[in-house]
Amino acid sequence: MQRYLHQLRSTASTASIALNPTAARARKPSLWLGTIAAIAALWIAGCAGQPADSRQASPLSSPNAPAATPSAKPAAQGLARLDGKATVVMTIKGQPIEIEVDGTNAPLTAGNFVDLVKRGVYDGLMFHRVVREPVPFVVQGGDPRSKDPKVPITELGMSGFIDPQTGRERTIPLEIKPQGQSEPVYSATFEERNIRQPPVLNHKRGAVAMARSQFPDSASSQFYFALSDLQPLDGSYAVFGYVTKGMETIDQVQQGDRIENATVTAGLENLKTNP
Repeated sequence: MQRYLHQLRSTASTASIALNPTAARARKPSLWLGTIAAIAALWIAGCAGQPADSRQASPLSSPNAPAATPSAKPAAQGLARLDGKATVVMTIKGQPIEIEVDGTNAPLTAGNFVDLVKRGVYDGLMFHRVVREPVPFVVQGGDPRSKDPKVPITELGMSGFIDPQTGRERTIPLEIKPQGQSEPVYSATFEERNIRQPPVLNHKRGAVAMARSQFPDSASSQFYFALSDLQPLDGSYAVFGYVTKGMETIDQVQQGDRIENATVTAGLENLKTNP
């Protein structure tokens, strides 16, 4: 099983080009979860004892990597931070979806999400990618360009939130906290840091996490719901909360459905901005 998980990670770059030729033509990588259907297929094939894709890319870590230590806190000037927890309610298909956002274990990732909800960024955005075959996988949305109905769905998945103060896309560092550690690891996957412990916030069904490109610090506004337990993603993608009510509605979301609105209903006082 471990061999197939290694192949799953190492073939991701090739799979991204194969599944998103639009992104390749644009010379801008589509967000990583946009490539995940092929990766899921490899995982399933591997677990079933069937041959996995043999394409190999450069390994993410060296066998002589140093012992795991949490990386230093990143330069986070001007980024939102959530000190504690918050509750976000999204209305999808006329039904409320309640999300517990965990700033205790993912302060920058959770803060980014709550800040975007507060700004109204997610209101009217489309779920542009839904993967349920061969098994339930993810529902992904949050591309700001999806608010414009004139933008073809095939061109979605490559954009993030443009900060009005800077005029540039705001991105956040990859942030994942290992069990038994007091601080998250920043700007690197667990494999790159040779970390063996599982993350505090794992990819169980109902997890809410950030989509990103192959570059660790590229997450912006796109996020996804995990439709099933997705252990192979643990340590590589930043989970920041869980659906606590309304998962049955997420199970019914189809590509093209929209977030009608999103509101912070509790914990907004915990949202801060790094000086």
